[in-house]
Amino acid sequence: MEQPSFRHELKFLIAPYQAYVLRQRLRCLLQPDPHAGPTGRYRITSLYFDDVADSALFDKLAGVGDRQKIRVRIYNGSPETILLEKKVKRGDGIHKEREQIGLPIYEAMRQGDPAPLLDSDSLLLREVGWLMTHRLLRPKVVVDYVREAYLYAAGNVRVTFDQDLRSGLTNLDLFNEAPLVPALVDELWIMEVKYDAFLPRPVQDLIQFEGLNRLAASKYVICRSLVKQHEWEDTLV
Repeated sequence: MEQPSFRHELKFLIAPYQAYVLRQRLRCLLQPDPHAGPTGRYRITSLYFDDVADSALFDKLAGVGDRQKIRVRIYNGSPETILLEKKVKRGDGIHKEREQIGLPIYEAMRQGDPAPLLDSDSLLLREVGWLMTHRLLRPKVVVDYVREAYLYAAGNVRVTFDQDLRSGLTNLDLFNEAPLVPALVDELWIMEVKYDAFLPRPVQDLIQFEGLNRLAASKYVICRSLVKQHEWEDTLV
């Protein structure tokens, strides 16, 4: 069986003025994501799942080296492309598996019905069905934000700027138009830098910025914190 390839991922919490400067720098060398359309931006909305023990949540908080998250993702609020994704973290590397699904599979997952997934030909869907059956994997939170992305061929680099991070709180349906709640104070942005074996020196130089802070918490953890069920909520960023 072919071994999965892992990429590096760096995350930074940045102020709007830092985002402005960094984007201006990167535009001199990197290319805008061609899938973003004429505005250069697109909206990402994800429904994250976790098991009965909240393993994805607490593994992240504990800094467990090997962990994974399950989510269903759509773009610009459209049901045309619904992606089931498993994001695996191993040390400093990340690996994603994804499968396009239809509304019936999405609704089954949202309602906690594993049967259609277990009957699928897809290994990923069957794995998620197994997690729903044996680990009681269920929807936990909707995470929504606007993304601007830039690409650099050498090193397969992708730099993204995510703004307007919002949580669905108790709304657990990607297609429910219920209002979303801001998840970060001071209109902060999240910059992510993803690359394969190496980060080219020109890109390293462009993203240097005094006071740049690595982000410890994930978007999933930040949005879960708004539910206020645990003592750690106010100490994430």
